Amino acid sequence: MPTNLPKDPLHGLTLEAIVTALVEHFGWAELGQRIEIKCFRIDPSVASSLKFLRKTPWARAKVESLYLFMRREQARAARPAG
Repeated sequence: MPTNLPKDPLHGLTLEAIVTALVEHFGWAELGQRIEIKCFRIDPSVASSLKFLRKTPWARAKVESLYLFMRREQARAARPAG
């Protein structure tokens, strides 16, 4: 029985889950330094970020890219040394 797993690592994730995970990992200050957009730097909130990111494809792409980078780094850190 073949399993058709999606190749997209973001499949099934909401934008809200991605932003929330990034904020939990980096915090708003570092997130605002890594991706320089106002909704991360001035009075940041998940709601304002989602509103902006849903209308701005280039910013959403940067957020998704940073999320994938964060996940790769977490996987690398979890691997046993040796």
